[in-house]
Amino acid sequence: MRPTESFFGTLKTESFYKEGVLSVAELATVIDDYIHYYNYERISLNLKKLSSIGYRTRLKKAV
Repeated sequence: MRPTESFFGTLKTESFYKEGVLSVAELATVIDDYIHYYNYERISLNLKKLSSIGYRTRLKKAV
């Protein structure tokens, strides 16, 4: 599975299916909130238990 497919599959499972029927504006808000969570709050064991942004920030400081 490609990373993009994995992301959108997770987005659908964790956001859309839990929310039910949404208007376009509500859907946009759900997607924006999820992308923020995915990049800033969600930790990854592959990234030394950091969020994506936290890992990138640490790499920049190390260089």
